[in-house]
Amino acid sequence: MSLGYMLKEGFAGLKRARLAAFTSIFSLFVAVLLIGVLTRVGFNAYEVSQMLKQQVEVEVFLENVDEQTTNELQQRIGEEPIVAEMNYISRDSASKVFREEFGMGGEALADLNFLPASFRVLVSDEASVAQVDSLVQVINDYRGVDEVRFNLALLELLERRTEQLVLIGAAIGLFILFVAIILVFNTIRLTIYAKRDLIRAMKLVGATNGFIRRPFLLEGVVQGVIAGGLAAGLVYLLFDWIVPIYFTQIGVLSWPFGEWYYLIGGIVLLAIIMGWWGSRWAARKFIRETTVYTQ
Repeated sequence: MSLGYMLKEGFAGLKRARLAAFTSIFSLFVAVLLIGVLTRVGFNAYEVSQMLKQQVEVEVFLENVDEQTTNELQQRIGEEPIVAEMNYISRDSASKVFREEFGMGGEALADLNFLPASFRVLVSDEASVAQVDSLVQVINDYRGVDEVRFNLALLELLERRTEQLVLIGAAIGLFILFVAIILVFNTIRLTIYAKRDLIRAMKLVGATNGFIRRPFLLEGVVQGVIAGGLAAGLVYLLFDWIVPIYFTQIGVLSWPFGEWYYLIGGIVLLAIIMGWWGSRWAARKFIRETTVYTQ
């Protein structure tokens, strides 16, 4: 097939059903725009949840043990796979922290040096609640450990909310994609219907389904490029100019993977794939039906 013919017919299809083409492009634009915004906000919400998760500490309070036992405990706990960081708090340091937090009212008690030594353990942000709970059980059985505390309820809440965020975001995104693809499908279907006589004539002179289908695929890709380009430009403008100026509290939202072009490129690519998929679906279905009818 001549590339010139394919380009000519692909762009001509947009003119034959202008209203349907505009509706399809606008729907694709809105779809990928919403997905882009949802991805940006969802990514930052996930980062916040991971940051909060990192701040959940496991406090390991020690019995009155000697230095050798303390070092052995520190080594054993530090070797646990999900332990990211740990700090040793001596009795003196614990008393100092107590005085700083309770002020003059804690001076008398702090001087008694009654506070135990402890380890403050930070777990990996990839660790699940079950893994942290299992770690607590293991540490609790170590000789020399008096008590282990951590905020199980907060960790469970963070994990539950993160899972809900991912599921809701995925459901909304898939629904938006499905609606947009249906609209592209209908646009290409209308274009094929408008060219039904020409398609029949081409079939009679031996044109294959693939030959007839390619301009319609290009039309879908063109719709995706236009919609994706507009959506990507608006997302970049929104998060790099409008939000930092007018919403300074959330103007520090980071781009996924640290760079703007990953999300922008993903938006354009997604729109192109959606346009191509919708047009391919329509072209395969209705060109085949037109062929059967002519026979």
